Amino acid sequence: MYAFRHTSLSVSAGNVWLDAMLAHAPDVRGIAVLVQNGCILHADLRDAVIAKRLQDAHFATLSVDLLTRYEEQRDVDARYNVPLMSARLDAVLEWLDHQPGFDRLALALVASGTACGAAVRSAARNRDRVSALVCRGGRPDLAGAGPLRGLGCPTQFITGGADAGAPRYQRAAYELVGSVRDWQSIEQADSDFRAPGSLDQAARLTLDWVVEHLPPPKPPEPEAEAEAEAAAASTAAATARDREPEGDG
Repeated sequence: MYAFRHTSLSVSAGNVWLDAMLAHAPDVRGIAVLVQNGCILHADLRDAVIAKRLQDAHFATLSVDLLTRYEEQRDVDARYNVPLMSARLDAVLEWLDHQPGFDRLALALVASGTACGAAVRSAARNRDRVSALVCRGGRPDLAGAGPLRGLGCPTQFITGGADAGAPRYQRAAYELVGSVRDWQSIEQADSDFRAPGSLDQAARLTLDWVVEHLPPPKPPEPEAEAEAEAAAASTAAATARDREPEGDG
């Protein structure tokens, strides 16, 4: 197995650039896109724990903040703008598929916070691309009933048993999910999974779901240039044979 390379990126999404961190190795099993908002991406230790668990199992990860730092600091309502965030996530997925080799990797979405709503909408719109979805806490209900019913990928909700308010919204959203679904409640966890061991448990559940539902990578397609060279060589060989003089009969 190859060592992972970590690359800090800015991904174009409409008229903004989103902070992202890509961890990749040549022989990965698939890729998980971890989406969040309202925090400084590289300082978010919770998503880093989830990403590390996935990388240890040899999945590439792309961690992306769906809001700009300006929006996080100046617009308190931006994190509830699910249509905006889901459109940006669509742009991220499109960008990813234009990177060499990534289009043949099965993809999972792993979301937290109100980015769960954006992930649900994007997964429903990209049924042929998204193979699994995990919502860790958050507000998947903000996606709306239509996208929840329209999900085609296996979907897991991980909730905090000690979270006072959000689980009722999460449960209502879960009941609308129109695909294979799984409900996991971590008894001691609050909305941020700060209780000792709760984040590790969420990371294990996330990995198990991704491993179960992501198919293996598609075989690489032959490069057009290599095919053209082979065809040219075959044509040249056939032409040479046709031009060979016949032997004495």
